[in-house]
Amino acid sequence: MKKTLYIFKNGQLRRKDNTLFFENEEGKKVIPVEDTNDIYVFGEVDVSKRFLEFVSQKEICVHYFNYYGYYTGTFYPREHLNAGHVILKQAEHYINFDRRVDLAKTFVRGSVDQMNRVIKYYKNRVSQDRERLEEITEDFGQVYGQLQPLKTVEEAMSVEGHAREKYYSAFDIIIGNRDFRFEKRSSRPPLNRLNALISFGNSICYTMVLSEIYKTYLDPRIGYLHATNFRRFSLNLDVAEIFKPILIDRLIFSLLNKRMIQKKDFDKHTDAILLSESGRKTFISELDNRLKQTVNHRHLGKSVSYRRLVRLELYKVQKHLLGEKDYKPYQASW
Repeated sequence: MKKTLYIFKNGQLRRKDNTLFFENEEGKKVIPVEDTNDIYVFGEVDVSKRFLEFVSQKEICVHYFNYYGYYTGTFYPREHLNAGHVILKQAEHYINFDRRVDLAKTFVRGSVDQMNRVIKYYKNRVSQDRERLEEITEDFGQVYGQLQPLKTVEEAMSVEGHAREKYYSAFDIIIGNRDFRFEKRSSRPPLNRLNALISFGNSICYTMVLSEIYKTYLDPRIGYLHATNFRRFSLNLDVAEIFKPILIDRLIFSLLNKRMIQKKDFDKHTDAILLSESGRKTFISELDNRLKQTVNHRHLGKSVSYRRLVRLELYKVQKHLLGEKDYKPYQASW
C-alpha cells in the first residue's frame, strides 16, 4: 500500500531525474515516489516547477498547512481519470433538486449513524452519566423520521447540525478531563484545546478524502450536502461526514484518555488555541497508524484498511450517480 508523507521541517522539495528528494540544512532525503500516495506539508517548504510537473505525472496530491496548522490549499494534479459521463451524472444529480436532496439526506443519515455508533461504543465504557449517553442515542433514533419528509438541503443540514450538537454534548462525559472541556464548538479560530483537536483532525480528514477522490472518476467540485459554490472542493466534505466520527473523534478520545496529548501540547495565540508542532506530530502519527488498521468488510467478505474504506465509499457514490446501485453509507460494526 502506498504511504502518505508528512513534512514538518523547513526545506526544499525537488526532483532529480526520476526521483524526488527533500533537502534542508540537515541533508538530503530521497522520497520513494512510486510508494507515495500523497504529501502533507506543514513546514516552510519551497517547491520547483519541475517538482510540481513530476508529482502531477506521478498522480500525487500535495496538501499545504500553514505555520499554525491551518489548511491552506491543495496542489490537485491534472485529472488522469477523466470521464465526461460521470461528471455529467454528477451535475445531473446536483441540478435535479429531488436527487440532490435525496443524496444530501443520505449523507446526513450516514453521519448520524456513525455518531450514534461512537456514543454506543463508549456508553458502557464510562463510569458516570451513562443515562445521558443513552438519551442521546435515543434522540438519534428519531433523526431518521425527521429526515424523511424534508424537502430541502438546508433542512437536512439543520437536522444534522442539531444531531451534532447532541453528539458534542457527550464529549465531556467520554473524555472526563477538565483540561479538555468542550464548552461549545468553535473552529475559526478554535477557542479551546478540544476544539483545536477537532478542527485539526477534520482538516486532515477532508484532505485525505480529497486524495482518494483523485483516484476515482468523481469530480471533487460537485458536492450535494455541501453546496457547490465558490469553494474549490465540496464532495470531499460530504464523504468526510461519514468518517469523521469513527476516525477523528475516536482518535481524539484515545489520545486524551491515554494522555498521549496533554495540555502542554498546545500554544496560545492572540485569538486562538492551537496544537503545537509536537501535538500535530503525535496526532498525525496515530492517525496514520489508524488508517492502516483493517476492519472486516461484510460485503466483500475480507478485511480492508480504513483508508481503503474511504475509496470503497467513493465507488459506492459513483455507482449511485450512474444508476447502478443506490448509495448506502458505510456503517461501523464494532
